[in-house]
Amino acid sequence: MRRDAVLAACLALTAALLLAMTGCSTGERVDLGDAASGNLVAAIAGEPDQLDPHKTSAYFSFEVLENVFDTLVEPDANLEMRPALAESWEVSPDQRVWTFHLRRGVTFHDGSPFTADDVVYSYRRIIDEELTNVDKFAAVTDITAVDPATVRITVDKPTPNLLTNLGGFKGMAIVSRANVESGRIATHPVGTGPFSFAGATSGDLITLRANPSYWDGAPRISGVTFRFISEPSTALSALQAGEVDWTDSVPPQRVSQLRDDESLRLAVTPSNDYWYLALNEARPPWNDVRVRRAIAYGIDREAIVAATSYGTAARNQLAIPEGNPWYTPYDTYSYDVDKAKSLLAEANAKPGKLDMLVTSEYPETVTAAQIIADNLAPLGITVDIRTVDFATWLDEQNNGNFDMLMMGWLGNIDPDDFYYAQHHTNGTSNAQKFSDPEVDRLLDAGRVETNREARRDGYAKAATRIADEVSYIYLYNPSVIQAWTPALSGYEARRDGAVRFRSAVLGEDESS
Repeated sequence: MRRDAVLAACLALTAALLLAMTGCSTGERVDLGDAASGNLVAAIAGEPDQLDPHKTSAYFSFEVLENVFDTLVEPDANLEMRPALAESWEVSPDQRVWTFHLRRGVTFHDGSPFTADDVVYSYRRIIDEELTNVDKFAAVTDITAVDPATVRITVDKPTPNLLTNLGGFKGMAIVSRANVESGRIATHPVGTGPFSFAGATSGDLITLRANPSYWDGAPRISGVTFRFISEPSTALSALQAGEVDWTDSVPPQRVSQLRDDESLRLAVTPSNDYWYLALNEARPPWNDVRVRRAIAYGIDREAIVAATSYGTAARNQLAIPEGNPWYTPYDTYSYDVDKAKSLLAEANAKPGKLDMLVTSEYPETVTAAQIIADNLAPLGITVDIRTVDFATWLDEQNNGNFDMLMMGWLGNIDPDDFYYAQHHTNGTSNAQKFSDPEVDRLLDAGRVETNREARRDGYAKAATRIADEVSYIYLYNPSVIQAWTPALSGYEARRDGAVRFRSAVLGEDESS
């Protein structure tokens, strides 16, 4: 989940996602004083749990943090890694030593200079405290500040996805030691990004102001106000009323109608996020692959996609969507009740009841659960839908207190992001307790294979086996759906769900 989704939204999500949803009325446009004419108001669907990029896994947090922090490198619109705080780098012939040359003259929002020591501190913090993204450093053996503008990272084996690990999302942000040690980073973050944190009102909004000293040029808007509007129809009404300028909280059932609405700009962008079901293999009978396959055959993906996304998502039985260079065709699990019954009989399994963990803070999970309950009834399975807040969902997942759960992974880029943490025996997000030696071997090999074609082949085999063995029951790849006022230009909806306002411009309606 970029994040981790993310969704993960997420994805995926992600890597993933601690948040607190809160309803709010649209109210009046936020007044930031004399500069308000240049202030962009963005409606997001929930409140960040915290703003420490190394500790949060919430997509709502990363929507804000994308604009506050930088990473050494970052993905462009095509999700290729480009320079950010590092303006260049080189790799040793044996692929074991990466040397990054940092931008000079960059400062944190508090005016302190950015140097190589900040990179070392940030990465050592994640490693030493075993924070959310420590898995990204699995191959790293040393991080050294060669001089104030040079960082050397040594790995114990070739690591073709190192750049993606370091810059794929803002969970790998470069932070300020003083900000961390003061204890304020979770509530008042200090970064090097295009906007600085200005303030927050719990349950209502977070405000950012433009960073005039940003290394890539000062933003052309004076700031961003993130408002928390949990109900998509309310967020859309606020946009249409001119109370907000941008939102990604768009009711999917309205997309078809909104395509012809000249009062706003609509983006429906295919994403790398995915939504899935997972069965707890630490509990019988879900530890029997035949029973897991029975569930995979027993659900109607088409109905789930139609109900959750109103046709804006793409049904898929693997994680990576068609159109992605790492896509693998797979279409094994048709909706086949007779096949599902046969597999249950073969396993001599009569589950009777299935505890399904969902969260109201991701409404897709609740909608899908209702369809799954109907789908599995002919198999003699009663689905007990347990709807909790997301913090509880995370606790229950981590404690293994579920039979089945649904969630998404957001912001994935490299194939390792889609599979390792989720399906390796020692993966940090393997809540379903899947373990397969062949999958482990393939995923380990993918982390060191530098030949792209060989790497693609290995991940295709791993993805196929993960689905065959039903570590996850994949459902669909959603689209990134966003809408904004015609007066907003310079903004681009991205496949990875990253919300970047650094190049945004608020002006006259371009259609007028």
